[in-house]
Amino acid sequence: MAVAPTHPHSFRIFLSPRATSAAARGGLVVAAAFGAFALIMILYGKSPLGALRDMVSSTLGTSYGLSEVLVKMSPMLLTAVAVTVPARLGLVNVGGEGQMFIGGLCATWGALTFKGLLPGWLLIPLMAALAFAGGGLWGGITGWMRARGWLTEVFSTLLLNYIGILLVNFLVFGPWRDPGSGNYPQTKPIPDAAHLPLLGETRVHVGIFVGIVAIVLFYLFLKKTRWGLQMRAAGGNPVAAAQTGLSVARYIVIAMVVGGGLAGLAGMTQVAGIQFRLNPGLTTYVGYTGFLISWLSGHRPLMIVPMAFLLALLAGGGDILQITQGVPYAIVNVLVALSLCLILAVRARRVTS
Repeated sequence: MAVAPTHPHSFRIFLSPRATSAAARGGLVVAAAFGAFALIMILYGKSPLGALRDMVSSTLGTSYGLSEVLVKMSPMLLTAVAVTVPARLGLVNVGGEGQMFIGGLCATWGALTFKGLLPGWLLIPLMAALAFAGGGLWGGITGWMRARGWLTEVFSTLLLNYIGILLVNFLVFGPWRDPGSGNYPQTKPIPDAAHLPLLGETRVHVGIFVGIVAIVLFYLFLKKTRWGLQMRAAGGNPVAAAQTGLSVARYIVIAMVVGGGLAGLAGMTQVAGIQFRLNPGLTTYVGYTGFLISWLSGHRPLMIVPMAFLLALLAGGGDILQITQGVPYAIVNVLVALSLCLILAVRARRVTS
């Protein structure tokens, strides 16, 4: 005879039909994507199981491999939540790349300008504030244009990506170029006081905790505050929200400013934690990867962490496959793109059904 549980809602999140159905759909998407990955490997004449074994052993199998996965994951967390914040209002922020570059530019300016004038405990927060302000300005421009009905944020964020990247290129090829760098375009190195602390003997820096804290704070903001409830209401039905007196336009601008600022912070962590100077290689499409992570996580903040870890794992494993299997790194991009396409197809079917 079945016994009713004492607390019938204790496991509602995990056992509700909606959550179970979402988990099942996610499992099918991952299985289908890896099935396509296996087919591609077979077409290359390689063993899919051997490829997966190489990917796992080179990343999770060693402490160094795991630490490098976390290094790749660190900026992805911030660029993903930079997409998730505006997405809760129905906005599509594709400008993570440009916002990262502007954030890295502002952080580098702060580090080089106040070099020797401020201790690290002041210089690093100043760089973070400048990076957030720069990225927030870049995102706020698009939010302002969207709020006034001038231009959708999809096009404006994409266009500002190019402008931000070209602005950094102009500076590192021109007035900010380090004379001692030979022919490579980059700034002078930032001072040691501007370096983010590392975790042990690895290259993992404290920036990874910045991303996790940002995700948790946004989750709590959505669930526990009145403004979070209003934001969800405005995103669910902006017309009805406006009729109740909510300033949807204001929320649009704020969401884009916060999203851009978070991506700007990702640029700062790359400068202060990995490269220690500004150059055109600030990001290897981390902004676009954050966009994928946000969509793969369904714009749910707490799902960003596992999805970012998976994408970082694939990125680290892709480097190894070029060596052990002799296949191009593009195979990893194919796997990620297939996963995104499948998820979008599932959502489209849910909407039309």
